[in-house]
Amino acid sequence: MKVHRLRPRHGPWLVLTLGLGLLMFFWQLGATGLVDETPPLFAAAARAMAETGDWLIPRVNGLPRYDKPPLVYWLMGLIYGLPAQMAWNPLGTWAARFPSALGAVLVMVALCDTLLRWPQPVLAGTASEGVPATGPAAALGAALAFALSPLVLLWGRTAVSDSLFTATLTLALLLGWRCYASAGRQWWWSWLVLGLAVLTKGPVAVVLAALTWWAFAWFQADLGGVGRCLRPLRGLGLTTFVALPWYVLALGHEGEPYWRSFFGYHNLQRFAGVVNDHLQPWWFFVPVLVVASLPATPLLLLGLGRTLGPLRWPRRAGLRQPPPTTLARFAACWLLAILLFFTIAATKLPSYWLPATPAAALLMALVAAAPADRGLRWAWGLSLGFSGLVGVVFLAAPRWLPLIRDPELPTLAPDLLVSGLLPWAACLWLLAAVLGLLIGQLRDQHAPWRLLALQAPLVLFVPLVLVPAWSLGDRLRGLPVRQMAAAVLNQISPAEPVAMVGILKPSLHYYSRRLVIYEGVKSRGLVNLADRLRYERRRGQIPTTPAQQPSVLVVIDQATASTPHWQGLKVRELGRAGLYRLWRVDRRSLEQRANDLRATGVALTWRAPVPERY
Repeated sequence: MKVHRLRPRHGPWLVLTLGLGLLMFFWQLGATGLVDETPPLFAAAARAMAETGDWLIPRVNGLPRYDKPPLVYWLMGLIYGLPAQMAWNPLGTWAARFPSALGAVLVMVALCDTLLRWPQPVLAGTASEGVPATGPAAALGAALAFALSPLVLLWGRTAVSDSLFTATLTLALLLGWRCYASAGRQWWWSWLVLGLAVLTKGPVAVVLAALTWWAFAWFQADLGGVGRCLRPLRGLGLTTFVALPWYVLALGHEGEPYWRSFFGYHNLQRFAGVVNDHLQPWWFFVPVLVVASLPATPLLLLGLGRTLGPLRWPRRAGLRQPPPTTLARFAACWLLAILLFFTIAATKLPSYWLPATPAAALLMALVAAAPADRGLRWAWGLSLGFSGLVGVVFLAAPRWLPLIRDPELPTLAPDLLVSGLLPWAACLWLLAAVLGLLIGQLRDQHAPWRLLALQAPLVLFVPLVLVPAWSLGDRLRGLPVRQMAAAVLNQISPAEPVAMVGILKPSLHYYSRRLVIYEGVKSRGLVNLADRLRYERRRGQIPTTPAQQPSVLVVIDQATASTPHWQGLKVRELGRAGLYRLWRVDRRSLEQRANDLRATGVALTWRAPVPERY
């Protein structure tokens, strides 16, 4: 297979990919508030970096935040450092979501560019010399298959590190494959970018890359060739050169607490044990794989089968392919490496699958561009059926939507029904099925456009339905917390502490810019709060007695406010928003109730070490 360099006629396809990426991930990016609970922690830490000039250790709510390395905080902080924030970023979310959106767009462009420069043989049912190669339409289809994954659409607009990690790992892997395809040219780029991945999420980036390359070299029966091209010893030196300095500085500055939290809890313990109650069965990522590639999951499964199915373990040497034609095999090994590693890991989250979505997109695009045969017709028909089924589900929304009952979204069902978004959603998904059916009936020379026909209406689904629905959810769920933050700033006295009990929203800290003491709904939360006001010391909080500071502002949800241990205290209600109340609580009354509860056996728990306290 001839290796093509990027040609002038390919430029419009890259520009189109970039434009669609900007539409899907940057359109209205800052129009809604931060989604609790993790994104406000990232955003607050990054904003603090920009405002204080301390770029070494992320800190939020007066405490160091050791959960992730700093690259995502640095990118957020650079945007927070731009002038006139309130004019163009009033909710703070454009800056906080910028790394995630940037990561998603970069992966789209990288996938398209790779297939434009290295057209691949399509994944046809039978191998032959006449198997056609992919063209620009398949390159765009791969980019959109990635972007339209439900996981990517969600995390590409969420202020956490997963999308940026996916981008850095994807770029490192694709650059490594391109090095192999071009016989070792520019081998260093892959390792330099892998260092950025390590600065985004930690050493797991090296583990995933190593598993991918080992599996590919083994399936390709070319361990020596892969090693000569990638030069792993030198490469790891470059990766270390990029990533290690921050780790050394952080360890020297923070010492044992950083080592215990980042390496012990957030890396080793997440792999070896279950943290934050994220216990899932071993097969958890099988349904995640299915959902993450909808509606074209059957194409992915067919692509995996056609890539790995012909292998015969005793005769792998005869299966070596010319390096420039091995992208499908590499994508399959990439996906399987992610699946194997996180299946073995004890802690499982849907976001862990995100780094596998680019590999899935490549496989879907390569099999969709093949001439129609029996297997492809079945897979294509099932994909169209899934798309049509989603459209029917949206049409039937008046029947099932009222079944959703969430105290934080009390008017979701009627608001969605009157918004007009659901008919639009149904039309677009049904249109995708119809267009896919029509193009699929044409002759095989139109095969590369088959996937684009299905994808085009789904691209419109993002700005026309998904983004407005996100705004509606923010108005119901996020706006009351922002209103509480405004009420806190309007009512607070000098040096008066602030607490939130019951439903815990870090966005209250982010929008109020005040240190907030968080405690849960149970009676020990009240006991902890009284004791923390008197004894806890963290950056921005000085312990006081009731004589020194007689009151505390408490944001409390209505369910927690109705519990017996919060009844009968000396409180004054200062405001309401949604299900939240703002109280000014007399601290003597609070301490008396805490003493009564402790006398009945309710114990203090806040002084026990907690890895993820905020």
